[in-house]
Amino acid sequence: MSTNHKPLPDEVEHLLRNAELRDELEPYFDESIRSVNVEELPTPIENEFLASMLAWERAPVLPISQWFEPELRLPHPDTLSNDQLHALLWEAIHKLFAQRIVLDFTDHLSDRELYCLIYRDILPCREKKIDSLSNYLHWDCADMGGDPSVWLRYYASEEERLAWVDDFGGPLPHVELPPHPRQLPRRPL
Repeated sequence: MSTNHKPLPDEVEHLLRNAELRDELEPYFDESIRSVNVEELPTPIENEFLASMLAWERAPVLPISQWFEPELRLPHPDTLSNDQLHALLWEAIHKLFAQRIVLDFTDHLSDRELYCLIYRDILPCREKKIDSLSNYLHWDCADMGGDPSVWLRYYASEEERLAWVDDFGGPLPHVELPPHPRQLPRRPL
């Protein structure tokens, strides 16, 4: 009695795609490719991982403003009234989301502060533009300048706050409700 396994057509396609992806990744070969244990991952899942690595390696690094056609340019904040700024802010938020850029932790910022952050920090920032419908760039608007106090004050859960004290020590800021709640377009982290 033979126990030979005959691969199904889908299995053959997955194996061929796997070999193709590994060949294309050869110039970028490093420890991250070696870390994929083919014994533990089904071939279709491994192929998704390898395809995402290849997309990352091939993605151009561009200022975010150049991810748009035409390039996204906003008027200087000092030239705008509050009403004009509010309208342009929401237009920019939706345009960013259309390019799969999600703004996280914005409720502590006024409209003008958020607009300035987009104008000054986000649009000129050079990032890899990965053309994949499942890839989102999450911009942490609470971590400007590496100061965790904003996140700890407005966004961290009590469990996260206690873990932060265990890890870093020091006093915690008082918990406050963010002063500018917004319903922004969301994608899961």
